[in-house]
Amino acid sequence: MLNRAVAPDYKTIDKIDILRTQPARLSNGVEVFSLSAGSQEITKVEFLFRAGMYYQPDTLIASGTNAMLESGTLRFTADQLSDGIDFFGSFLELQVEQDFASVTVYFLNKYMSQTLNFIEELIKHPVFPDNEFRIHHANKRQKHAINTQKVSVLARRRFSELLFGEEHPYGRDVKDSDFDRISIDELKSFFNTHYSSRNCTIFVAGNLPDNLIPELDRCFGSSWGEQIDLRHKPLVPVQSIPGHHLIEKDDAIQSAVRVGRILFNKRHEDYFKFQVLNSVLGGYFGSRLMANIREDKGYTYGIGSGLTNLVNAGYFFISTEVGAEVTGDTLKEIYKELAVLREELIPQEELETVRNYMLGNFLRSVDGPFSLIDKFKSVWEFDLDYGFFDHYFDAVKTVTPKELRDLANKYLQEKDLIQCVAGKL
Repeated sequence: MLNRAVAPDYKTIDKIDILRTQPARLSNGVEVFSLSAGSQEITKVEFLFRAGMYYQPDTLIASGTNAMLESGTLRFTADQLSDGIDFFGSFLELQVEQDFASVTVYFLNKYMSQTLNFIEELIKHPVFPDNEFRIHHANKRQKHAINTQKVSVLARRRFSELLFGEEHPYGRDVKDSDFDRISIDELKSFFNTHYSSRNCTIFVAGNLPDNLIPELDRCFGSSWGEQIDLRHKPLVPVQSIPGHHLIEKDDAIQSAVRVGRILFNKRHEDYFKFQVLNSVLGGYFGSRLMANIREDKGYTYGIGSGLTNLVNAGYFFISTEVGAEVTGDTLKEIYKELAVLREELIPQEELETVRNYMLGNFLRSVDGPFSLIDKFKSVWEFDLDYGFFDHYFDAVKTVTPKELRDLANKYLQEKDLIQCVAGKL
């Protein structure tokens, strides 16, 4: 009989072998990274473009261009596109982030050709209809007005400005006046420059059909768009503003808190071990910030910390929303936890718990073909390879309490941090 009063033994994870992508090129030179795995007859194809907010000449252009891709093409109206993709059981996702924009489609393998025909139209021949632009623009303006009343949005936007500078592509915020400035011609120009074959990389995963690459070449193997190389866009200098900053809202019931600083991204030598330090502080549900501010004090439902990776920068942050009346006490506890990391060694038992959590979480993050291709893409974006995961694995297993304390003293000094509060203080 199984004795349920005794916890089962666990084994440490010594090594993780990740299924790797296979590279290929279309006739026009577009890179394709494919990963064949899984038993379901489903494929994911993602077209990635250097067309994120870092590349836009002004606000609203990158997001507006990406959203308008499905609003009509030379051959299809917006409704025909939507109905056609739905008819074959496919699913379309359009997304814009700081550095990249993507067009992603999931389809049943037996309807691969039909689905790719629609995606080819969408990527190569959007027409940006005036009526669709007006509808999109009005919805975006209304959503912006609503979000501007939320302390979480106010804190996030202002925190980005303080990290990078108000004119930096990563820090620039949308103003009300921007909605009067933007025109459909700006979106068309951005599309022609950034959504080109020269600026495209394709990632495919799933139980791949044998003729997938030839089909991709049929639809996307000829050149389209302006052939401008955007891989070496000049870096924009960061202009951080450390110190304490308050966006006061007299009627706020909660305050949104952001504390952090410019740091580094995945290419930095301290990245791996700092991730362990971050996990101890606020990177998982059993972290110190959660144990103190949520479990012990009851100030919030959730608080966390993280390291955000951007292609041309990176930053550390602590984020939470708390009752307005305990904002000051919450900040005191945050700085107290940072001081403890700088002054005391992390107990070995706590460190082992964090190690096991991080390695187990990594194992969960590579479950299935779609997760595996996303994992590869997350290092490809930084010109890294699969060796990155070996370094990460080794750092998590070998980092010492003293090394973590040294990192806390190097990067988590209170004088170097930006504090941004939206609400009451």
